[in-house]
Amino acid sequence: MIRSRRILLAGLSAAALALSALPSMAQQTQKAERVQFVTSQGKFTVEVYPDAAPKTVANFMEYVKSGFYSGTIFHRVINGFMVQGGGFDREMKEKATRAPIPLEAQNGLKNKAGTVAMARTANPNSATAQFFVNVVDNPNLDYPQPDGNGYAVFGKVVEGMDTIEKIKNVPTTAYGPMRNVPAAPIVIESASIIQ
Repeated sequence: MIRSRRILLAGLSAAALALSALPSMAQQTQKAERVQFVTSQGKFTVEVYPDAAPKTVANFMEYVKSGFYSGTIFHRVINGFMVQGGGFDREMKEKATRAPIPLEAQNGLKNKAGTVAMARTANPNSATAQFFVNVVDNPNLDYPQPDGNGYAVFGKVVEGMDTIEKIKNVPTTAYGPMRNVPAAPIVIESASIIQ
């Protein structure tokens, strides 16, 4: 009787463990969406996190699908901070965008090296198409800093950080009122969804 009870309990424990492992196995096999950027400095791939930042990711993916990023540049490069792009063409003309999106900085994702976040103005709900890649950990950009709102992380570079390293090291100059502009344009040739 005791032996059969132990066998039953052992069997139930094994079944419970197997069931508890199912969600994590499903998560591992589920593919997150990825976007590959081809730039004049090389390629890099961003994995996006729609569960954490659904509006931000939907907005970003719409820009990708429409081909908006093709021909834009990285217009702000600060080694030791971040590289920013996705809004200006190689003549430094700002591209027209869709309406801004609400800020999703309170999603638990942090501005760590390699993460991708939305650029915005002093208005927290002003992000459109421009994004930046953190080249170092930037906790000063996490909610609620620096202005009570933070910057919304929505993805991470999962391949091609060597390309980001090249970009962050390019010589920069001033262009009109703008500072930290690469002296030679760093062009985004294409951005496409990959499997």
